[in-house]
Amino acid sequence: MRLEGKRIAILVEEGFEDLEFWAPLMRMQEEGARVTVVGLTAGKTVKSKTGGLTATTDVAAADVQASDFDGLIVPGGWAPDKLRRYAAITTLVRQVYDQGKVVGMICHAGLVGISAGIVRGHRSTGSLGIKDDLLNAGATWVDEPAFRDGNLVWGRVVPDIPFFCRELVAALA
Repeated sequence: MRLEGKRIAILVEEGFEDLEFWAPLMRMQEEGARVTVVGLTAGKTVKSKTGGLTATTDVAAADVQASDFDGLIVPGGWAPDKLRRYAAITTLVRQVYDQGKVVGMICHAGLVGISAGIVRGHRSTGSLGIKDDLLNAGATWVDEPAFRDGNLVWGRVVPDIPFFCRELVAALA
């Protein structure tokens, strides 16, 4: 278990992408990490964008600090466009990044990275729907399944989750 003792935050809000949330969460747990589900409020149950799966937050972003975690994951779906509007979220993401810790983003998650001000000068990927947003924020677009650039780990879309999880585990280990 390569991530034994690591503490990972994973963000969630209404409209999250089922697989981009659950697969990385379970992969981190499988490697021994302690995963904390972070949202806007503690104890809130939210539905995925398909309405098929739910997730419940453990804590509110305003009640944690970057020093509580070794890394942070932002799943895609419609949730990133909602999460990016809250200072508690963008501040947490920015502080994790500023502390040199791993920030993983897949699909539409780059929207949170843009609002947190952490993508400029980095290679990036994600859903084609946010390509222009990333470019306008000063990132370079790369059409690859997953990769690491500094302390950012990027994943493109749902079919690329295995590649994204491998990059996350390698970066966090």
